Amino acid sequence: NSLFFFLLFLKTLIFIQCIQLDIMSEEQAQQMLQQMQMLENMYTEMSQKENSIKNIMRDADSAIKSIQEIKANPDSENLVPVGMGTFIKTKTIPNEKIVVNVGAGVAIEKDHDSALSYLESKIKELEVALQETNAQRQQIAANLEQGKQQMQQIMQQPQSQPQS
Repeated sequence: NSLFFFLLFLKTLIFIQCIQLDIMSEEQAQQMLQQMQMLENMYTEMSQKENSIKNIMRDADSAIKSIQEIKANPDSENLVPVGMGTFIKTKTIPNEKIVVNVGAGVAIEKDHDSALSYLESKIKELEVALQETNAQRQQIAANLEQGKQQMQQIMQQPQSQPQS
């Protein structure tokens, strides 16, 4: 957030100075500002996407642990969430199938081992997606830093007086 506000402040100063110093046209300065804003938006989107992927991975990991616990102790009591922090105590039926959402509103029954394999493969896919998203976010951050440095160089240029 501090980078965002610093860049916003810096962009405004540079925009004014570039036009005053006749370093670039107003149109060029406007394009530079728009590019920086676009990069900032992309950075925010990539950060949000990373957080979403991490949350899904945590859910999948939690599901795996729950299935493993049920498989190890089939007659144990379980708390099943029904929403808004409300749970119901239940007992699982030994060797009962697990209903797994496979996407697009489709859910299928799987045995414990198949459900575990499915969830583990999904986690691997999510790890790849997380790495790709992280790489994209880092590239955007590098581009933002480069833009920031360009703006600082413009700010440090000696002021020249407009000729009459």
